[in-house]
This record gives sequence, structure tokens and C-alpha cells, in this order.
Amino acid sequence: MVRIRLKRMGRRHRPFYRINAIDKRQQRDGRVLENLGWYDPIARDESKQVSLKVDRIKHWLSVGAQPSDTVADLLAKHDVIDPEKRAAQRRARVAGKIEKQEAERRAAEEKARADAEAQAKAAAEAAASAGGDAAAEEPGGDG
Repeated sequence: MVRIRLKRMGRRHRPFYRINAIDKRQQRDGRVLENLGWYDPIARDESKQVSLKVDRIKHWLSVGAQPSDTVADLLAKHDVIDPEKRAAQRRARVAGKIEKQEAERRAAEEKARADAEAQAKAAAEAAASAGGDAAAEEPGGDG
């Protein structure tokens, strides 16, 4: 599968990214299929922040390439892809993550409750058996 993602360039504390079509299995700075533009987040002038080869990006999207989240946001900001559709995708993804976190939280609470009940039951059984042993020894000790 082909992804459209960022490749980090530039020096330390001065990031610069190339937007590339790259095989999903390649590492971040690995061999690219095609350079599709660049992104300079430090540039103050917005016209100098991004350069896109729109026709080539549309070609890669048409043949099934999937943009990373950051690249999709950049493309939506520059009207290469539909910004409303991208916003809906983001909302759905966030809602899914929230649901997953809630389900994990509920499962952890149920597990903690079950563990507490098991400990209470074990303590009650231990107290009952200790009480039964003490009762059995008392009559024999007085005699």
C-alpha cells in the first residue's frame, strides 16, 4: 500500500519536511516513490510554508494512496481534498478513540470490583476457618 507522508529533513530544531509517496513498509526517511512537495512549518509567510504538486497528489490519491493524518490536514487546508469530509473523518476517529477509552475504563473498573470481591470472600473464608479452629481448641484447653 502506498502512503503519502512526510519525510523529515533539515537540522535539529529547524524541521523541514518533504511530502512523498512512499511504500507503507518503508521507514520514515526511506526510499520514496515520488516527491510531491514540501512543508516548512517554521516559515512565517504562509505562501512559503507549503509547496504542493497538486496534479501528482491527485493522481496518487486516485490510485489508492492513503495520506497520513498530518498530510491529510495539509491537503484539506489547501483544498486538495474536501475539508468537510476530512473534518468528519477526524471527528469519527476521535469519537472512536473516546469510546475505546471508555470501554477500557469500564473493563478496568469491573476487574477491580471483581478482585475486591474475591479478596473479601477470601478474607471471610480465612476468618471463618480461623474462627472454627479457635472454637475447636477452646473446649479442649479448659478441661
